Amino acid sequence: MIEEYNMDTDVLTKRAWRKKTSLGGDGQWEVEIGDPEAQILNIDQVGIKESSSAPFMCRRITKTNLEWRIRNLPYPLSVYSVTAEPENKCITVRTSNKKYFKKLAVPDLERVGLLPEQDKLQFTHKHNTLIITYQKPFEVYALEQKILEELKKMKTFKEGDVQCNPS
Repeated sequence: MIEEYNMDTDVLTKRAWRKKTSLGGDGQWEVEIGDPEAQILNIDQVGIKESSSAPFMCRRITKTNLEWRIRNLPYPLSVYSVTAEPENKCITVRTSNKKYFKKLAVPDLERVGLLPEQDKLQFTHKHNTLIITYQKPFEVYALEQKILEELKKMKTFKEGDVQCNPS
């Protein structure tokens, strides 16, 4: 796992996980928080490519909220339904015109043993992007503060710092 923090605001900007493949090699990075990595495909080898107008999701964390942004969704706000499903431990996004459906996992809540609640959930639509915000529970905030305290004890490297002595 790698994590990137903005040390000015103490907010996590990226978290990615890498798991081993079935043969023991390094797999692809799975981005949990932050913008997804751009997939570079050679069109001659693949022969088919995903549409650039297909919806895609990125996840962010702010000081007070957990946030999901689903881009390339052109429908008006009245079409969307965003519901918390405690029995499935997820948030479900659907449209009344049956054009989009997605279940969003909430790993931050799972780590502290909480279930999603509808009253902490809000959503809005701007510039073809559906923005879903979930008010961060105290338990999640306390865990983040504990991790941040541990990180501040560690030595950090800035851009341009050399991690080894040149010989």
